[in-house]
Amino acid sequence: MKPFTKSALSVAVQASLFSAAIGLSPVLLAQESDKDQNAKQQELETITVTAQKRSQSIQEVPISIATLSGEKFDAIFSSGDDITALAIKVPGLYAESSNGRVAPRFYIRGLGNTDFDLAASQPVSIVMDDVVMENVILKSFPLFDVQQVEVIRGPQGTLFGRNTTAGIIKFDSVKPRQDFDAYVKTTAGTLGQFNLEGAVGGGLTDELSARISLLSQNRSDWIDNAYLNESDAMGGYQERAGRVQFLYETADFNALLNLHSRNYAGTASIFRANVFTKGSNDLNENYDRDTVYYDATVNNPQEYDSWGGSLKFDFMFDDMTLTSISSYETASGFSQSDVDGGTLEGPGFIPFPSSTRDELKDLEQYTQEVRLASDTTDAFSWQVGGFYFDSTFGVNTIGGVIDPALVYHGNTSWAVFGQGTYQIDEKWNVTAGIRYTDDEKTLSTTVPNNDPIKVTDDQISWELSTNYRLTDKTSVFARIADGFRAQSIQGRNIAFAEPATVADAETIMSYEFGVKSDLLQNTLRLNAAVFYYTIDDMQISVIGGELNGNTLDNADKGVGYGFETDFDYRVLPNLSIGGGFSYNKTEFKDSDTVVGGCGFGNCTILDPVNADGRPYIDGNPFAQAPETILTLNARYDYPLASGEIYVYTDFALQGKTNLFLYESAEFHTDNQYEAGLRVAYINYENNYEVGVFGRNITDEDNVKGAVDFNNLTGFVNEPRTFGVDFKISFY
Repeated sequence: MKPFTKSALSVAVQASLFSAAIGLSPVLLAQESDKDQNAKQQELETITVTAQKRSQSIQEVPISIATLSGEKFDAIFSSGDDITALAIKVPGLYAESSNGRVAPRFYIRGLGNTDFDLAASQPVSIVMDDVVMENVILKSFPLFDVQQVEVIRGPQGTLFGRNTTAGIIKFDSVKPRQDFDAYVKTTAGTLGQFNLEGAVGGGLTDELSARISLLSQNRSDWIDNAYLNESDAMGGYQERAGRVQFLYETADFNALLNLHSRNYAGTASIFRANVFTKGSNDLNENYDRDTVYYDATVNNPQEYDSWGGSLKFDFMFDDMTLTSISSYETASGFSQSDVDGGTLEGPGFIPFPSSTRDELKDLEQYTQEVRLASDTTDAFSWQVGGFYFDSTFGVNTIGGVIDPALVYHGNTSWAVFGQGTYQIDEKWNVTAGIRYTDDEKTLSTTVPNNDPIKVTDDQISWELSTNYRLTDKTSVFARIADGFRAQSIQGRNIAFAEPATVADAETIMSYEFGVKSDLLQNTLRLNAAVFYYTIDDMQISVIGGELNGNTLDNADKGVGYGFETDFDYRVLPNLSIGGGFSYNKTEFKDSDTVVGGCGFGNCTILDPVNADGRPYIDGNPFAQAPETILTLNARYDYPLASGEIYVYTDFALQGKTNLFLYESAEFHTDNQYEAGLRVAYINYENNYEVGVFGRNITDEDNVKGAVDFNNLTGFVNEPRTFGVDFKISFY
């Protein structure tokens, strides 16, 4: 035992005398110190976001934002699910796909687009590492080595451009740094699941660092094709993806190079014939999760390859920073499906077979952004910039009336923008922004008697917001935002001997008011917002009918209003709960527009119809717009000498959702839910974690969508899965 030195003894005596002088014993002081330490451990961490293209605390940004990272993110994707697993994990956010693990469709505050074509335009933008992923295939890039996900609700047209009338989902991967770190994670589970993920990074020189991230996901085929007497014929996939980044940093200059690629082969969505009985939305006796009856002999194959890169420069001057982001993305592949979900022999009545193959040909996307932003502590901060976008690709549809039908799409857009924030005093600031966008789209085809199409439009988007700090821990904000989604061209009907269709640009005016607060000594974060928006010339995709058409149109107006809340509460240092709730009421305001109902009178339409039997949509909710979303999660840990054991669980409930533009007795869902569970041991001494997990642990059969053109076809969620995983980190 090391003896006390004179100075150490003196300090100890002085501390004891001081404690006695103020009536506190050293033991009590130690107890108070432990109490302070526990209180500090119980505080919630500050969350930093870049929703305004600056690093800011989420509590300071006058926008409704939710984030996912760390264990919450890892739990959602523990079973190797694709990006649509984000659905209903955040209040106000929904996602679905009728294209398997590619071409996802996103909805925020009830606003989205159900168009299933590879040329579909969506009002929710996906931004990955500062690059907008416009095409639906690019939006499905797998998620791994992710730092944080930001769900930014409401129009974001000033800083992020057109096609953001609903909002943005922003993904940021872990960036290189000088300190060495690495991890390897393996997962094995039911349905032959085996996943491997890892990353390694660190400094190469004093200025240059790098990071390599890799992903391999595998699942075995598990669905039988009883019609062909084939066991384990489909349902599996193989996903390979990688990312390499180089970061060069000096005092006045940064450069970040990001290169990434993907190779995917698997099964497209599984369509199931006549799983609804006319007059009911319940799954009937024709539904068997493990079995289908397909007469197409290929068993729904799907393959896609993509790669791309971006180069970001930051030039730091005395009072400002100049940023340049250049990117290139490319993708190609195909998906083939037995769309009717059965055979002429059943299940149920199927009037004719339908199997189609869609091919994405040579997608190329170029983007360039240049931005100049102030970098001072002055009351006024600002940023100005310009953006250029160029995209070309072909879509080849095989299996239509005209076979094949190759359609080429082009899109060129440019914009200039500016935003400024003025700090009126220490409590109050005001932000204003404006953007001018010019957009051009083209369509041509190899099919005779279809003339090329070219449409152009230009729009001004703007926003005005304010944030007022009521106390050090509570602020209120208000925001008015104007945005637009550029005009769209849809050429899929060419394959069915019909002309291409065009939808004019839609515009949105959104109003929101919210409060953000850190309460109970920073242990409770409670954020809430109410909103109201109107959309003029709302773009809709009229899908279905006997020809299974895909026609663009503009509804006169759409209205949405509601609220969302997000909370995180550190009840104890070792117990946390969180979640949120959203209410989204959406409604079409259009007394004239009619859409194609279900083919052959299969369903029970609840809307008024015209003389041709086509339903009116006036007063209907938007398609695939959950009226309510409830999310809950909880984490409890038990400390051990070498680490901890923790239990994490999450629950998500999706309220009433209409699947199509028209309302029917069959094509809607009510109060579907899923739950997940994870139990794990973390060893802090050796930096490893081992756990067991379950997703959809109650094995719910939840309808995610339907096909209505020749029978009552549906497709459902992922089955229950269980697994074990192991992760080890190195520093």
